[in-house]
Amino acid sequence: MHLDELKPLLLWCLGIDYVLLIVWFAAFRLAHDAIYRLHTRWFRLSVESFDAINYAGMAAFKIGALLFFATPLLALWLAG
Repeated sequence: MHLDELKPLLLWCLGIDYVLLIVWFAAFRLAHDAIYRLHTRWFRLSVESFDAINYAGMAAFKIGALLFFATPLLALWLAG
């Protein structure tokens, strides 16, 4: 794969990751109680720990998207 073909791929991957992040946040915000009830069937979780786990997961997902897609994309744009 040539480097010029890699730029659109990285941009698409970054866009898809951010769409997934927005969907995750929207589902967490709009259906918090239902998702919490679903997960407490399997795990013992307080509401505070459930919220902390979700926000930490969202943060890790966002950092991963920035690290694996945005940073190489920026480097390719600056180099090209």
